[in-house]
Amino acid sequence: MSTTTSTDSKVTTRISNGLLWRGLLAIAVGAVAVIWPNITVGAFVILFAVYAFVAAVADAARAFSSDGGWSVVGHLLLSVISLAAGVVALIYPGPTALVLTLIIGWWALFTGLVEIAMAFRSGQRAGQRAWFILGGLVSVVFAVALFIRPDLGAVSLAIVFGLYSIFYGITALVVRSEGRSVEKNIQRFAHAVS
Repeated sequence: MSTTTSTDSKVTTRISNGLLWRGLLAIAVGAVAVIWPNITVGAFVILFAVYAFVAAVADAARAFSSDGGWSVVGHLLLSVISLAAGVVALIYPGPTALVLTLIIGWWALFTGLVEIAMAFRSGQRAGQRAWFILGGLVSVVFAVALFIRPDLGAVSLAIVFGLYSIFYGITALVVRSEGRSVEKNIQRFAHAVS
């Protein structure tokens, strides 16, 4: 039984660390985009691609450390979506702000819908479910705003994407914090019982 608890603890730690780094990266990328919005479209494409690739790796890691079922499928799907968005952005580095806006809009829409669906997998606490739903809804609203006004331009896009990234990073850190709190309570209970 202690081996199972030790293995579960290692998996939880990997997921927790993944959320920490993903959240911090999202906040850093968002801060850069908000502070220096006059970046060129080419630089923004590279910045977005790097963010998408890191998100793909983080989601793949979470998929392979998940218990199974929807969690694995959801994280693998998020990983593939982020990887595809990064590759498309790099293959066509000279797109206009309009094309880049649509690429990011589709990425945000699919990511948001998958996050909302993942909120309904079993084993989630109500608080974690709420954060997944909120994060997914913000992604969908962000996508809809980009589809309604794709002519925002590179500077406006950088600011909107930066604010979205900061929010997403904070959401990842809050979900991590709630998960660690649950893990500590379970460990306290297990020690009290044994």
